[in-house]
Amino acid sequence: EDEVAVPVLIGRRRVVEARAQRAGLTRVPGAVEIIDPEDDPRYRDYVDTYLGLVGRKGVSPERARTVVRTNSTVIAAVSVHRGETDSMVCGAVGPYTEHLADVRAVIGEAEGVADLAALSLLLSDREMLFITDSQVCEEPSASQVAEITMRAARQVRGFGITPKAALLSASRFGSRALPSSTLMQDALQILRAEAPELEVDGEMTGEDALNQAVRARNMPDSTLTGRANLLVFPSLDAAHLAMGLLAEVTDALHIGPMLLGARLPAHIVTQSVTARGILNMTAIAAMDVLRRQAASTG
Repeated sequence: EDEVAVPVLIGRRRVVEARAQRAGLTRVPGAVEIIDPEDDPRYRDYVDTYLGLVGRKGVSPERARTVVRTNSTVIAAVSVHRGETDSMVCGAVGPYTEHLADVRAVIGEAEGVADLAALSLLLSDREMLFITDSQVCEEPSASQVAEITMRAARQVRGFGITPKAALLSASRFGSRALPSSTLMQDALQILRAEAPELEVDGEMTGEDALNQAVRARNMPDSTLTGRANLLVFPSLDAAHLAMGLLAEVTDALHIGPMLLGARLPAHIVTQSVTARGILNMTAIAAMDVLRRQAASTG
């Protein structure tokens, strides 16, 4: 109805149509495309495509046939890989890590990208706050932190916002000798060399990142101005916990996680996602497709 995209639903046609009717969505059967794993003429082609991608990774032909009949995330990823759909949103049912493994196997990373990462947006009445990486990279190296920060900054710019990145640690500009302090200091040096246009500083505490007055007292010559809007954490644990706590305390709307670094547009939501959250992620997926198309045409 919002004309955000043309939806392609993966599921048994009779179940989709029955649930649409029960929900009063009378337009659904004629307004969307349905890929029915039980009865789709492309099934054999999808099996062949999937087997060609993972056949030398321990997946037998028999297993491939079963997966393409039962795993909607794999079906979606194969559809995107084949160019039959432009993007995919998955993850509403089942562990995030399982969906991530399927996306990695079929779509994989873009050229030059070491690993995927996730970016979340917390939207409140006060501000938009981006957080990375709360889902994918458990213990990133300095080079990974730098790469994730640059990719996250590009995504932030896609929202029409100038990124202001804070590299976070329990240490404040060298105040404590911690592994996270060294990690962020090294990442900052990489970012200074590879992304000189990015407004970024660290390592700093969360208070420093969000309070310029506090930061100015501790580091008057910080290159970060105002409040940071992109918070980069030293580990998945730290980012995941902070995001959940901030979302609950501030009652902010969580948009994401947005998957960064994939070869083709793909996003994995979490099991707590709402229908509105899926709509929001569909809009972001559509934005990614349009941005990639614009970049490919110069």
